[in-house]
This record gives sequence, structure tokens and C-alpha cells, in this order.
Amino acid sequence: MDIDKTITVSERRKTVEHELNIVLSHMASFTFDEAIASTRHCENMIGATQIPLGIAGPLRIKNLQSKAKDYYIPLATTEAALVASINRGCKAIRESGGAVVDTYHIGATRGPVFSVKNLKEGNRLKIFLNTHLKEMQQITKTTSNHTLLTKTFLQGVGQYRYVRFVYDTKDAMGLNMVTIATDRIIQFIEEKTGIPCTALSGNYCVDKKPAWLNIIEGRGSKIWAEVEIPEAVLKKTLKTTAQKIFNIWLAKCMVGSIMSGSMGNNAQFANILAAIFLATGQDIAHVAECSVGITSAELRGKNLYLSVYLPDMMVGTVGGGTELATQREALEILGIYGGNDGKNGHRFAEIIAGSVLAGEISLLASLSVGSLSQAHQKLARGKNSSRDR
Repeated sequence: MDIDKTITVSERRKTVEHELNIVLSHMASFTFDEAIASTRHCENMIGATQIPLGIAGPLRIKNLQSKAKDYYIPLATTEAALVASINRGCKAIRESGGAVVDTYHIGATRGPVFSVKNLKEGNRLKIFLNTHLKEMQQITKTTSNHTLLTKTFLQGVGQYRYVRFVYDTKDAMGLNMVTIATDRIIQFIEEKTGIPCTALSGNYCVDKKPAWLNIIEGRGSKIWAEVEIPEAVLKKTLKTTAQKIFNIWLAKCMVGSIMSGSMGNNAQFANILAAIFLATGQDIAHVAECSVGITSAELRGKNLYLSVYLPDMMVGTVGGGTELATQREALEILGIYGGNDGKNGHRFAEIIAGSVLAGEISLLASLSVGSLSQAHQKLARGKNSSRDR
């Protein structure tokens, strides 16, 4: 189907209904602005897909200065038991005094690849990048008032030279912004050096793919969240012990991840991230990279210390899908919609880390006492569901 912006969403949907002899009445029902959605977010739009939205919390988060704040977490999912699991983790964190969080902003990246004739030309490109940062920063400013090029670095093999441009995009996730800026910078480099760019994205960003480079260097934001759960909370709320959770963590997150060659040493980061991303208008494909992280545990007497580390968190509170009405409301539940100084994006990353920690706590606790299957049996099957489903 050709993309024709003069055709309305309704007209396009009716064409599909006619050609396929089906009725799409539910897709026709939505409340966000059709003009914005069909021109800025989705080409050939025919309607909207609805996803159930749940709420978990309150989740208590503390910064390094011990200032605490409670948040309710909006979660869009079709997976039964997920919201209940995160909610239980939030309760355990709250009863333990809150999760301590810390965030370090890296920035959005774009990684084009250039083709050089030989090592001498490759070295000339490296020197040019190192000596023309200010000029490239000025070019960036001409593309957006909200984007700042902070650094570049280069790696080469054979005739290829991969350059990673790193940008501060404030409260926006910013990938479109850095793509436009990088394209302009490439034109500048080609003009001044005569060295051609093979591709605007050479997989050195690394965007929407799990990669060790993003784990080592970080992307978007690096986030940590930790909590020490007292014995009483483990027993009353999680129905388990520190030793039982520790044993599951060691077998699953550590040894199991090594045996499977997993890049993520965690229990279920992707589950929580996907639900938050869908609810708040993030680019859901970034879950592929953002879910690569580490859960660590330590026995402290009869208490349990649990921590999560997410080195690659590409999220924003302005731009993209955050402008859609329901997604904006989800961000307003968190009190972080909008912004232009980076503070809301910073808080969002910390909320996500705390939510991920809550999900890890609950799942590991459930596995430690063998209640995972029962929870899904109870919550995933309503009275009209088939036993064989």
C-alpha cells in the first residue's frame, strides 16, 4: 500500500476492511490526536492497538543523600502476574526503607562507518576528529538547540573506521536528533577530508541490539539501584529467606547465564522495561539493548542485599511517543512529563531502575519457594479461560 498522507485513517482502514472482507471496529476506537499520530508517529495509520494498563506501587526511591520519594508505576502489558509481581517487589522495597538509586548520564550515540584507502588515511581521519571537536559541536547546534556533541572515539579494522559520536540530548531520548546532527557532521568530514562515509549507522552506535560496547561504555544512562531486605520482610512479604533467594540468584542469574552465554545476568529485566516503555511512549525496540544488565546479591546475616545495574538506558520524557495523550498521562502519573534540563530524564531512569529491582526481587523470591507456576495459574486464567490455554 502506497503511503498517501491525503488519505485519512478512517478511509485507509475502510480500504483494508473492504479488501480483506473483515471488520476492524476495535482498532477504530482511540482518543489520541489522529493528526499527530498519523503524521509524526505512524505512517499508513489505520487505527490503534490497545494494551491493558496496570499500576504498581508505591515504589519508594532514595537518592544518595537519602531523600525519599514514592512513585506509582504505570505498566502496559498483556502478561498476567507481571503487575502483581512488581507490586509485591515495590512493597518489599518500601518495607525495607526504600531503594537507593544512582544515575550517570552518558548520552545518545550514533556510529557511522567510513572507508579509508590505507592506514595512513585512517590515521588522518583520527587526527581530524580529535582536532575538530569544536567545529562539529557548532554544526550540532545548527540542527537543534537541545543537542550537544560531547565526545567522539574511533576504532578501525581493514578499510573501515567506525566513529562513535556521543551527544547530550537533555530530557529527550534523542535518537532522531543525533541522527540528523551526525548526518550534517558526516558531510563536514567528507568535505574537509575527502574520506567517504559508507553508512550513517555502522552498528557502532550500538542501537537496539545487545552489545558489549554498550555494556562497557554505557549508552543513554547508567543506573544502579540497591536495597537491603530485612529478615522480617523476607519472611512476611516474600514468604522466603535470604539464603533461598541467594541460592536461586547464584544458580539462575550467574551460573545459568554463563552456561547459556547470556549477555544479561538477570532474572527478568526485559519484562519490566517492556511494560514501562509501552506505557510511557518509549521506543519499545530499545528493550533489546536496555535489558542487558546485571543483578547481584549478597547475604548479610539473615538479611539480603540485592542490586541491579543497567548500563544502557535509552529513555526520554519529551519527544517521540511521549507526546501521545495516554503516554503523556502515564508520565504525568510519575510526575516527570516534559523538561528541558535533563532532570526529568534523570529521574525517569532512576524510577526504571527501582522498578526493575522490584521485579527481580519478586521473581527470585517466587522461584525460591516454587510459587511461580501457582501465581500464573491463579492470575493468568480467569473463570472463562480454558485449562489447556
